[in-house]
Amino acid sequence: MSGQSVISVSNFQNSVRTIGLTGLLVATGFAGGRSAVEAADAPPAKVIFQFRPLQKDVEFESPSADDQAKCKVDVERKANMSGWVVYGPQGQILRRFVDTDGDNQVDQWRYFNHGIEVYRDIDTNKNNKADQFRWVNLGGSRWGIDTNEDGKIDQWRVLSAAEASREAVEALVARDEERLAALMISAKDIQTLGMPSDLGQKLLEGSTKLSSSMREILSKSKVITPRAKWMKFDASNPSRIPSDEGKAENDLDVYENAMAIIETGPNQSALVQIGEMIRVGDVWKITQVPQPLEGDSIAITAGGVLMQPLLNDPGSPEGISAPSPEMQEFVQQLQKLDQTQPAPTAPPAAFVDYNTKRADILKKLVSLSKDERDRGQWMRQLVDGIAASVQTGGYPDGLQQLKTIEESLAQNSPKSEVLPYVIFRRIQSDYAVAMQKENDLEKRQDLQKTWLDGLEGFLKDYPTSEDAPEAMLQLAVTEEFNGRSQQSQEWYGKLAKQFPGEVPGRRAQGALKRLDLKGQPFQLSGTLTTGGEFDLNRYKGRAVLVLYWATWCEPCKEDLPIIRALLQQYQSKGFEVVGVCLDGTPEPVQPFIQANKIPWPQIYMPGGFQSEPAMQYGIISLPTMFLVGKDGRVASRNTSVQELKVLLPQILAK
Repeated sequence: MSGQSVISVSNFQNSVRTIGLTGLLVATGFAGGRSAVEAADAPPAKVIFQFRPLQKDVEFESPSADDQAKCKVDVERKANMSGWVVYGPQGQILRRFVDTDGDNQVDQWRYFNHGIEVYRDIDTNKNNKADQFRWVNLGGSRWGIDTNEDGKIDQWRVLSAAEASREAVEALVARDEERLAALMISAKDIQTLGMPSDLGQKLLEGSTKLSSSMREILSKSKVITPRAKWMKFDASNPSRIPSDEGKAENDLDVYENAMAIIETGPNQSALVQIGEMIRVGDVWKITQVPQPLEGDSIAITAGGVLMQPLLNDPGSPEGISAPSPEMQEFVQQLQKLDQTQPAPTAPPAAFVDYNTKRADILKKLVSLSKDERDRGQWMRQLVDGIAASVQTGGYPDGLQQLKTIEESLAQNSPKSEVLPYVIFRRIQSDYAVAMQKENDLEKRQDLQKTWLDGLEGFLKDYPTSEDAPEAMLQLAVTEEFNGRSQQSQEWYGKLAKQFPGEVPGRRAQGALKRLDLKGQPFQLSGTLTTGGEFDLNRYKGRAVLVLYWATWCEPCKEDLPIIRALLQQYQSKGFEVVGVCLDGTPEPVQPFIQANKIPWPQIYMPGGFQSEPAMQYGIISLPTMFLVGKDGRVASRNTSVQELKVLLPQILAK
C-alpha cells in the first residue's frame, strides 16, 4: 500500500501479545483522517488466527497450519466501517475484525463457519476489552453481557428457551454457580413483569436456595459428569397466561415443565428437568435448579407456580372469592411436598408414596375450589401428573384413580370440558400399562386394536375436543406403520380437513402429499447448513436420493457408509444425494457432518419433526428416503438402502 506504514511480522506478534489487535491499530497510528486499518498493511493470516472467541462453546472454522499459509487478509471499508477480513483457501470468509464507528479502534471480532458468521465478541465501551458476546445465524441467537469484563456472562440480553436449557445443563456440568445464577429469575425480573409480591416471592425461592440445591443435586447425580453433553430441548408448546388473570401486568409466556435431553456416554442419554421457564423480554429465565431424572422411577412432575390457579383477594378481577384457610393450608402442603420430592436414586416405594400424597392433596384442592376455572386447572394438573406417573410405572394405583375421576365427572359434570381431557389420558394410560405387562406379540397386537378402537370412540363422542387432533394423528400414524394405507389416508384426510390450522392438521396435509408422491414431481427447497438456499431444480436431469435423517437416529448412521459408497460409484453417471436434517436444534448437526465426512448438501431448518421441511411431506419416522428420477418425478417414496442398490442402476439407465 503506497504511502502507508509497514509492520513486520515479529513486531505485529509482539504487539498482539501486549495490547491486542485493537491496541495494535491504535499504536500503528492514524494519519490524514484514514482509519487505523488503512494506516497499516494487513497482518499475516497466521497471526490473526491467534485470536479466538472469548466464549468456548463456539463452532467456528479454524484452518490447519498448512491451510493458514493459503489464507488471504484484505483491508475492507464500507461507509463508516473498516476492518480486516480473512479469506480461506476456498475463498470463504473466516474472520472479520471491524471498527464499526470510525473511531480507529476495532470493536468487533467476528468468527465464521463455512462462510457464515456464527459469533462475535463486541467492545461497546471502547476500552479494548469485549463486554458483549453474540451468537448469530446457525450459531444460535444468544446475546450475553459481561458487565465486569472478566470473560464471563453476567446477564443475558437475548436467550431462547432451548439455549437457556443448554446453558443450564452446561452450568451444572461445569459446576459453575455464577453461570446458573445468570439464568435464574431475579427480583428485577419480577418487577419488570409487574407480578404481585406474594407470587414473585414464590418464584424467587429457587434463586435463594441456588447454592444448597446445586450442591445437593450434584453430590447425588450419576449422570451430571464432565462428559455429559446437552443434546436437545424437550417441551410441549409454551403457554400464554392472559394479563387479566392477575399474575402479571402483561401477558406471560411460560413453559410449565421443560426438559433437556443430555448425552451421558456412547449411545447413552438422560433427562434433566429444567422446570418452569418464563420469558422476560427477549430472555427465557428458569425458576429452579435443574434436576436430573435418574433411576427407574419418576415422580409426578410438579407443575410450575404460574400454572397453578391464583388464590385471589376478594377484590380481584372477575369476583373470585378469597380462598378458605383450609384451601390455603392444602396449597402450602402441595408446595412443601413438591420441594421434598424423592431423589432420582430413591427406591420405587418412595415415588409411589410421593405420587399418592400429591394426588390426594390435588383432589382436596379440586373439591374445595369454588370457581369453575380454578377447579378445572387443579383437575388438569391432577390428571396430567397421574397419567405421567402411570405411564412411567411410578404410580400403580394411578390408572384406577383416573377411571374414578372419569366416572365422577361423567355422572356429575357430563358437559365439562375437563371430561374429554381425562378420558383421552385414561385411554393412553390404559394402553401403556397393558403393553408394559404383555410380551406376547399377538396379544400386543390385540391390545393395540383395543387402543385404536378407544381412540375412535373418543373421537365419536368428542370430535371437537382439544385432544381430537392428536387422537386423529395417532390413528393415522399407527395405521400407516401397520401398512394399512387406505385407513391411514382416511384419517389423515379427516384431520387435514377438520383442523387445517393446527400442527397435527398441517402434518396430515403433508402426509397425504407424501403418500401420493410416486410418479409425481418432487419439490424441495430450504436453507443449507453451509449457507445459501437449495432448490432441487438445480439437479434437473440427474437422479437424486432425498434423505431425511437426524444425528440421533441410529439406523440413519448405519445407512451412511452404503449411501456414501453408492454416491462414489454412480455420481459420474448422474446420481446425487441431498440430506434434510430433522434435529431439533442446530448445534450437533455440523460437527456430525464433519466427523462422518458426509459430502452431500444438507438442508436444515430448526424444529425437528415440526420444521417446515418435515411438515411439507408429513415425515413421521427416520430415515425416510425418496428416490427421484432424472425427470424430477418420484420413483420410490419410501425406499431403503437395499432397494436403492437395485433401483438406482435401473433409473440411471433410462
